[in-house]
Amino acid sequence: MKSFGSSKEFIFGEEMEWETVGEGVRRKIMAYDDKIMLVNVQFDEGGIGPMHDHYHSQTTYVVSGEFELTIGKETKLMKAGDAFYIPPHVSHGAICKKAGVLIDVFSPIREDFMENS
Repeated sequence: MKSFGSSKEFIFGEEMEWETVGEGVRRKIMAYDDKIMLVNVQFDEGGIGPMHDHYHSQTTYVVSGEFELTIGKETKLMKAGDAFYIPPHVSHGAICKKAGVLIDVFSPIREDFMENS
């Protein structure tokens, strides 16, 4: 089957540009509609996702690496194969202990990400 490049339904990661979003942190917005968004986030060792909160529900799958993750007042070490859920309006952040990749899913979409792309 011949491929004609990315579309809204078929997204090819190698055709997408990385967006730098912090020191040692970059992302690709992979797929979305008005209700859900999938984001690939790559961290260098020592990269920081600073503490923040938002009204979106978030689930994240740890593809690779190790992350010291704080959700609310609790901190855990998350490794490849782990996942976590962040409820709306709960403060959270991460420190990358070993370079890795996270796959974030947001509902509804992060409009603020779209403005920066």
